[in-house]
Amino acid sequence: MTTVKASMAGTVWKIIVTEGEEVKAGQDVAILESMKMEIPITAEVGGKVKKILAQEGDFINVNDDILELE
Repeated sequence: MTTVKASMAGTVWKIIVTEGEEVKAGQDVAILESMKMEIPITAEVGGKVKKILAQEGDFINVNDDILELE
C-alpha cells in the first residue's frame, strides 16, 4: 500500500479520483488551493485507489495523507 501525500499545506479544493479507480504514475489525483493558487497533486506510482482520506474543503499540512493506493 502506498499513500499520496500533500506537497504543501492548503485546502483540498477537488478530489479528482474515486475509490476503486485505477491511476497511473504521474496522474493528477487531487487539487489543493493555497495562496489563491491551484496546486495539482499527482500519484508517484500507479495503482488502485483503496481509500480517500481527505475530503474536499479539508485543510491539510505538508506530508498529510490524501489517499491510499494498493
